Amino acid sequence: MKVLLSDGSGLTARQSANRLAEAGHVVHALAPDRLCLCRFTRHVARIHNVPAYGSDPLRWLEAAVATYRAGRFDVLLPTQEQVAVLSVAADELADQGVATVVPPFASLVAVQDKVSARATLERLGIPQPAGATGPDGWTEFPAFVKKPIGTASGGVRRVMSREEIERAMGGNPALIQAGVDGPLAMCQAVFDSGQLVAFHANERTGEGANGGASHKRSIEAVEIRRWFEVLGSGLSWHGALSADVILGPDGPLFIDVNPRLVEPENAWRSGVDLVGPMLELARGAHPTEEPPSRPGTATHQLLLAVLGAAQHGRGRRGVAAELVRAWTRTGSYRGSIEELTPSTHDPVAAVPVALAAAATLVTPRTWSWFADGSVGSYSLTAEGWQCVLDEADGPQ
Repeated sequence: MKVLLSDGSGLTARQSANRLAEAGHVVHALAPDRLCLCRFTRHVARIHNVPAYGSDPLRWLEAAVATYRAGRFDVLLPTQEQVAVLSVAADELADQGVATVVPPFASLVAVQDKVSARATLERLGIPQPAGATGPDGWTEFPAFVKKPIGTASGGVRRVMSREEIERAMGGNPALIQAGVDGPLAMCQAVFDSGQLVAFHANERTGEGANGGASHKRSIEAVEIRRWFEVLGSGLSWHGALSADVILGPDGPLFIDVNPRLVEPENAWRSGVDLVGPMLELARGAHPTEEPPSRPGTATHQLLLAVLGAAQHGRGRRGVAAELVRAWTRTGSYRGSIEELTPSTHDPVAAVPVALAAAATLVTPRTWSWFADGSVGSYSLTAEGWQCVLDEADGPQ
């Protein structure tokens, strides 16, 4: 098939491109920046320039549909937050012959912003940390103040006092969430109209730039899987659904829900295909259920590790040490597989890592240029989300 990725800038798109191309599909991607991450791989045939998604998703949608029709693609696969506008336009897209896979818009609204997601988890009885939408009476610290719309840890601030909460909120709506000790599990699933067809969970064993996972290890997560079934069934979810879960001392606690696919490579290496079922759903088929994933599979993303070393104040020595460990496959790289930019049979994949390493070795603070630039290309802003909601409401 000829597949058009909704995003070419993010980690999920880059990993999805690997899986699709190796399965024999022809892959193109949409991006506002022609030098995006998916540019640096032989697995993506072409990058199509479109407007930035965040603040004007309707303009992005117009360009995406035009590209899809002109290129005679078989599937428009959502790999980032573009799922929001694709969901609100689902009926129109179907009429135009655009094959994609999105949840019902009412279901997406239930988890798209953090305040709504909290209410949904509470309604379905899914465990989560203590939370509130205002500072009155809040006494648990440390806590996290989360803007309703934010991507890749954007809009999240750790606070230690009532005064810090009020400053972080700035008079605007936000979710206040109690801090919980425990490792972070990144969980991904695919649903067919509320029926779970694929599930995977991995623990973040190394933190990279902006809180991303530089290192992961797949885990057995039977209890989390059961809660995912409750969530997907309760929302009649269709397509990909992901969540961050703290493995607390009293059990798992859901701290964030994402209505999209997130970094599928560790799942693939653990025996679970998340991308293949998405393609089948987009084409109107009903995929068979994927087997349980194998625990203990270690993967890493060297690009995030290098940028994380620079961000976390480890300086040039920290960046150099990270590169040495990766090169010698020692420390956290022993027995681990590169999931983002594997250069075997794809030498151009090493270019982003080489550029990031060179830049941060010279000037560590350049990490933000690499990390923030890609997020800015695909992240949905509060203004953009309001545009989507207005579109759902129709003419006033």
